[in-house]
Amino acid sequence: MTDIVDWVAVDWGTSNLRAWGIAADGSVALERHSDRGMGRLTRDQFPAALNGLLEDVKGARSGPLDVLICGMAGARQGWLEAPYLVAPTDLRALLASAVRPDMPDGRLAPSILPGVCQKAGADNVMRGEETQLLGLAATQPGFSGMVCMPGTHSKWAELAGSRIERFSTAMTGELYEVLRTHSVLRHSLTGDLDGPGRAEGFALGAQAGLDHPDKLLGTLFQVRAGALLSDRQPDWCAGYLSGLLIGTEIGGNRHLIGQAAVPLIGASALCALYAQVLAMIGATGVPHDSTAIVLAGLKAARSYAA
Repeated sequence: MTDIVDWVAVDWGTSNLRAWGIAADGSVALERHSDRGMGRLTRDQFPAALNGLLEDVKGARSGPLDVLICGMAGARQGWLEAPYLVAPTDLRALLASAVRPDMPDGRLAPSILPGVCQKAGADNVMRGEETQLLGLAATQPGFSGMVCMPGTHSKWAELAGSRIERFSTAMTGELYEVLRTHSVLRHSLTGDLDGPGRAEGFALGAQAGLDHPDKLLGTLFQVRAGALLSDRQPDWCAGYLSGLLIGTEIGGNRHLIGQAAVPLIGASALCALYAQVLAMIGATGVPHDSTAIVLAGLKAARSYAA
């Protein structure tokens, strides 16, 4: 069976590849998922990965089917590098700066959106999050304030309409995994990490991180010491470590959080934890569905082609 669509939106991450066929009225006509993320492919394997995912998909018009891609396909180690836009920048310029890799059979016409970088002594980069930010701007016209995108590498961005003013990255999720699996703390993090003690540990860790984000290096060892001296169980220790890292991240950005609610874009469970910690400082975090936001961003980027 052949599916007919107007164009295809693609989010190509490090681990996964997701595609949505978009109908002429803007609705999603089909969804496709694959584990063929950037991290599993060599450069010459990208065309086949995309062709395989969209093998039975055709365009409603004659000619190649347009495929708009955001994410890691445009990284230096990806399919074809899409040079960064430099912040501050208007995200409506994303499609104008896209790169267009060749496809062997010409059936598909892919365009890869660029990421955004920051220079001038505050070097930073993002790929994929810029499309989410454009999606937020499209779904919340007139929004101005800080946006948090929790994840392996959390992003904090100051957004004014469709313009990204500045941003920062916190390696919170990756640091949690490194400490959990490769540091001395791993001895306190074996067994059931999702037991009833996790919530209490998380709240205490979050408060410690919020109160003293400058003391993270010293506070981390309390995970191990608590297990040795106070019989803290693995679930409590895991919660404390998670809360401490998220609390430190939010505490370090506390001066940037104004009165407006902070949009949270990411996995729902993780966004709920960030909202919980934001509430501890009197701020409001509003989770947004990351799939809906990235789709809105790809649609918005395409709409600015004219």
